[in-house]
Amino acid sequence: MKTPAFWYRPPGLASAALAPLGALYGLAGRRRMAAAEPHRAGTPVVCVGNLVAGGAGKTPVGLAVAAALRARGVAVHALTRGHGGRERGPVLVDPARHGADDVGDEALLLAADIPCWVARDRAAGADAAVAAGAEILVMDDGFQNPGLFKDVSLVVVDGAVGFGNGRVIPAGPLRERIADGLARADALVILGDDRAGVAALAQGRPVLRGRLEPSTDSAELRGRRVLAFAGIGRPEKFFATLESLGADLAARVPFADHHPYRPAEVAALLERAAALDALPVTTAKDAVRLPAALRAHIRVLPVAVAWEDPSALARLLDRLPPTCPPEGGSHGEAA
Repeated sequence: MKTPAFWYRPPGLASAALAPLGALYGLAGRRRMAAAEPHRAGTPVVCVGNLVAGGAGKTPVGLAVAAALRARGVAVHALTRGHGGRERGPVLVDPARHGADDVGDEALLLAADIPCWVARDRAAGADAAVAAGAEILVMDDGFQNPGLFKDVSLVVVDGAVGFGNGRVIPAGPLRERIADGLARADALVILGDDRAGVAALAQGRPVLRGRLEPSTDSAELRGRRVLAFAGIGRPEKFFATLESLGADLAARVPFADHHPYRPAEVAALLERAAALDALPVTTAKDAVRLPAALRAHIRVLPVAVAWEDPSALARLLDRLPPTCPPEGGSHGEAA
């Protein structure tokens, strides 16, 4: 599903009409959180989540957190639900064997850097990772999942749009009320300029600031005509990144988040790019969903987090305990 445009506009008739459903959605989430008995994995857990549906930059932040932890000499494993994949898990992702249809796109991006586990039941996935040697777990998503105890929780926010119209799904992009989510957060991560005034909501919590910047040489894109396509939460952010690099966008083709690309569809994009004398370019997250036979014809622009103050992340990670002794708890399968 494409992100509804009204989610990121001032509240209007559409959001007002859907507000009662949003209230019910939020109430169900609060009850689920209140009734949960989080399972302790026996090792520290860092959760990288957000409050909105759609991309805020969780996966690049998760990879940056994992890199900082690996630099400390600990064995880091990733844990994710595997959104868009058929595997229920727990399963250790093997990029040579698994595709996006199996484990989802985020899991493949994570598995390119660190061992990554997909598990609908996060507690079971955490236990499997610990049994395999994980000393610290980094959760990509799962902030609203109460089944696993988190030692440190980061809420990632796209500074350009913040929390949208401030309403809960389906009236807006929020998975839960802002106050409820921030009450469980240990820190905010704001990516890009804070145009939405998110930092003012931190109420004393640390605010980590960063930007998503190309992680490979992008000089060839300056002045180059490109056909840009993306199936992420906000394709416009990718298009803006290309423009900031000096690319000449001959065409912008947005798709729904986690869009499953089919061969005929990608072939049509390549034909259109050729007709425009343009280079087809997409995101790393989209690239893992492309048919393998056609990936080589498309330029991929990976991004990574560039921290404004790397020491702020270090201070936050200093809060992690050396170990978390296991305690009893239920294994839930909440999203």
